[in-house]
Amino acid sequence: MNILGINGSPRSGGNTEILLDAILAGAQEAGATVSSVKLRHLDVSPCRACDACKRTGKCIQKDDMHDLLSKMEKSEVWILGTPVYWWGVTAQLKAFIDRWYGISRDIFKDRRVALVIPLGSSNPSTAQHVLGMFEDIFAYLEMKQIGTLLVPGVYERGEAKKRLDILEEATRLGKSIVTEV
Repeated sequence: MNILGINGSPRSGGNTEILLDAILAGAQEAGATVSSVKLRHLDVSPCRACDACKRTGKCIQKDDMHDLLSKMEKSEVWILGTPVYWWGVTAQLKAFIDRWYGISRDIFKDRRVALVIPLGSSNPSTAQHVLGMFEDIFAYLEMKQIGTLLVPGVYERGEAKKRLDILEEATRLGKSIVTEV
């Protein structure tokens, strides 16, 4: 099984990265082949709403989205990670998701996907819009959400490393993605 982690955080060494890495480590320990990308290192331009993709079947932008799409197609499971920024996803992840507009729906149908969402607020409802957005996207594209790791109360960079209970939960999620096929 190939699993692709997609880190939407602009922060290096942050909580999203720590938790996503723990999920991937659990999946690898259970026998999966894992890889990850950090959107902050990629050039993924926002959608221009030009509709060239609808006319030609391809996006006209020359950026890293084409290579990322190839990695996505080769993976059975995607794990999307984003911290909550102002009650939403990060700009990096939003630009990436907006580019899904021009992609054939075939890549999404029945795709298994999990979420990792750390947030500085200790109130889990702060993530309600992020969770709702993903729920709507997954339903619309007929994707299968197979897990969510919501981690409130981790504001400082690297704070998740101190939360052994959360790291264990992340590792368990990674393992369960592989074993519950």
